[in-house]
Amino acid sequence: MRIRRVLVALAAATAVGATTAAVLPGSPADRPQPLPAFNNQALSERYGVNSRAIARATRTAVRTGDTGLAHALEAMRGRQFLDFNPRGPGLAVEVIGNLALARRVAVLVPGSDTSLATFDTRGTASPQGGALALAAEARRLDPRARLAVIAWLGYAAPGTISPAVLTSGDAGQGATALRPLVDDLARHGHQVALLCHSYGSVVCGLAAPHLPATDIAVVGSPGMDASSAGALHTTARVWAGRGAADWIRDVPHVRFLGLGFGQDPMAPGFGARIFACGAGGHSGYFQPGSISLRNLAEIALGDPAAVT
Repeated sequence: MRIRRVLVALAAATAVGATTAAVLPGSPADRPQPLPAFNNQALSERYGVNSRAIARATRTAVRTGDTGLAHALEAMRGRQFLDFNPRGPGLAVEVIGNLALARRVAVLVPGSDTSLATFDTRGTASPQGGALALAAEARRLDPRARLAVIAWLGYAAPGTISPAVLTSGDAGQGATALRPLVDDLARHGHQVALLCHSYGSVVCGLAAPHLPATDIAVVGSPGMDASSAGALHTTARVWAGRGAADWIRDVPHVRFLGLGFGQDPMAPGFGARIFACGAGGHSGYFQPGSISLRNLAEIALGDPAAVT
């Protein structure tokens, strides 16, 4: 997402209406499905229901001539989706691994311009691609780890070129949808780490207060809508990382008339645990072989001492 350009192009035009946009964001996605029991039978049934829903949505996309979406949906069939809804902006929540047997769960929260059409079409920069890379790296680091990874598109992510990308309105809806998932996972004994990219870090910041997560890690963050890690009111370890070539460093970390997301999580005064991300850019945090992916995998595994 190109927030730097958007700030310049839209700040003047949206300053008056930004506060309203933060309270009244764009069209929300439909409500998430209630979570099933976390056992193999219930999960298998849920995956089957959503696979059939994806097949129906694929046929609809073909009939309406939306070939790009049809191709993306076809690739989703037969996979493990906890939630799927093609209406409106769409929802897709995919599980990588065995959620019934997992002790730890990493939830990837994506940023702007993420939709059903881009859920797994941009390599490791897409939610599914990033989740697969993270799961593979975690297996490499600890083959015996009982880790499941969730690629979570549970909110209507704002478009890159839109006033909404400068406000926390859509992120607030995302936080409202994310909290029940984390609460339910923790209630069933899972230890949860949130890995939040770009605008997704705003979602995680708003969801953070009293959330039963062990770790919240943000990468390429424009801010968490908080002045400090302490202002998040969480017992989770708060981590922040940024690649040397990530343009997000040039985004003004301010909040004014409803625009912006406050303090830079990388700033010493914010109080996050800083981890190395190497020389990568804004879309490279889950690139195989990168130091950022290794550190994110260590956070997902719950091994803070191994994070560099």
